[in-house]
Amino acid sequence: MTDARDTICALASGPPPSAIAIVRISGPKVREICASVLERGVPKPRRAVFGRFLDVSRDTIDEGLAVFMPGPNSYTGEDTAELYLHGGAAVIDHALDTICALGARLAEPGEFTRRAFENGRMDLVEAEGVADLIDAETRAQKSLALDQLEGRLSRQYAEWRAGLVDVLALLEVSIDFPDEEDAPDETGGPVEAALRLIAESLERALADDEVGERIREGFHIAIVGPPNAGKSSLLNRLARREAAIVSDIPGTTRDVVEVRLKIGGQIAWVADTAGLREAADQIEAEGVRRAQERAASADLRIQLRSADENPDFSDCPADDLLIVNKRDLAQSGSWPEGVLTMSALTGEGFSEIEARIAEVIRNRAGSAGAPLITRRRHRLALESALFHVKHALNLLEHGGGAELVAEDVRLASRQLSGLIGEIGVEEILGAVFSSFCIGK
Repeated sequence: MTDARDTICALASGPPPSAIAIVRISGPKVREICASVLERGVPKPRRAVFGRFLDVSRDTIDEGLAVFMPGPNSYTGEDTAELYLHGGAAVIDHALDTICALGARLAEPGEFTRRAFENGRMDLVEAEGVADLIDAETRAQKSLALDQLEGRLSRQYAEWRAGLVDVLALLEVSIDFPDEEDAPDETGGPVEAALRLIAESLERALADDEVGERIREGFHIAIVGPPNAGKSSLLNRLARREAAIVSDIPGTTRDVVEVRLKIGGQIAWVADTAGLREAADQIEAEGVRRAQERAASADLRIQLRSADENPDFSDCPADDLLIVNKRDLAQSGSWPEGVLTMSALTGEGFSEIEARIAEVIRNRAGSAGAPLITRRRHRLALESALFHVKHALNLLEHGGGAELVAEDVRLASRQLSGLIGEIGVEEILGAVFSSFCIGK
C-alpha cells in the first residue's frame, strides 16, 4: 500500500509522439517542485503561465504552459500542477525524471482518481464514472458515464440511504425509550410506510432489464438456426470482413464465433453459433450446447432460416428477429408478417436487416428510465439491500422486535454505504434529535 502523502506524477495525456503532452503532479511537494522546475516560479492559482521548464542542473527541459491548483479545490483535493509540454518521448522522460529527482514518484494506475475519492472530491460511484468516460466508445456510453460522474447515480443511492437512516432513527426511539407507551404506535406505522416506499423504489430500479450494463459493456446478439442457413455469412456481412468461415459443409461452425461491433450507436457482441441439429459427434454436440446457451442469454436472437429449406418459425419466441436467407431461391415471395428476407451471398436486403437490428438495439437502450445501474457491483449491492428491506418488512408484519428490524435496516444501509460512503453513529443520532422531541 503506497503512502497517500507521497507526491506523485505521471503523463496524463496520450503516449508520445503527440503535439502536446500533459504531465500531472499531485501531493505535498508540488509547490516545491514547481519552484524548482518552473523558471518563473510557482504560478498564481489557476492561471496558465508560459515559460521554460528546467531540470536540477538548470538545463532546459522544454518551454510551455504551467497551471497550479492548490488543494483542496483541485481534482485530487491536494496541491496539483499540470505542465503542458511538447509531446516528444525525450521531453516527457526528461520532465518526469526531473520531477522524480525532486521528490515525487511515478503514480500507480488510477492513483490520481483514487486520491480524489480518498480526499472526498468524489464518491466511489463517481470515480467509476471517470473510468467509464475515458473508456467510452459511443455517445450513449459517454452520456451514461457523464451522468455517473456528475453524481446522478450517487444522488439516487444517497436518497435510499438517507431514507434508511431516517427509518433507523425511528427504530432507535422504540429501542432506547421502551417505557414510552405510545412509542410503538408513533414509530411502527411510519417505519413500515417508509420501508415499503424504499422497497418499491429499489424494485423499480432493479427491473431495468440491465440496460445500463448493456450500454456500458455491449448488447449480446446471437444468430441461431439450422446448418447452412447462412449464419456465418450474415455475421461476415455485419462485420464487413471474413470473421467466420463460410462453407457448404454442415457443421462447419462448431464453436461460438463472436465479433464486437457498433450497431445503432451501441456496442454489440454478435455471435455466430453452431447449426442447431442432431449432432454427428461429441464435438458438434458441444457446439450445439454452447449455441443454445448463448441464444438463451442473448439480448436479441436472430432466427435465420434458408428459403430453400421450407423455413419454419413456429417455435420461435415472439421477441426474436425472424429472417429468411437465400431469398433468390425461394419458391414463393410471400412470407408471414414480420419476417425479413435477404441474400447473404449478394447482399440484397441486407441494409434493411441491419437497420432493423439497429432499431431493436436503440429501442432496448432507451427502454429504461435514468439513472441506470451501470455495474454488476452496484446491482448486487442493491439486490442485497432490497433483500434486507423486505426481510425487515416481513419482521414488522409478523411482530418482530424493533432490534431485529433495525439490524436488517442497518444491513441494507451498509450495502448502500459500500457504494457511496459510511453511515456513522453521529449521523443516526443527528436524525433522531432533529426529528423528535425526546423530552416530552
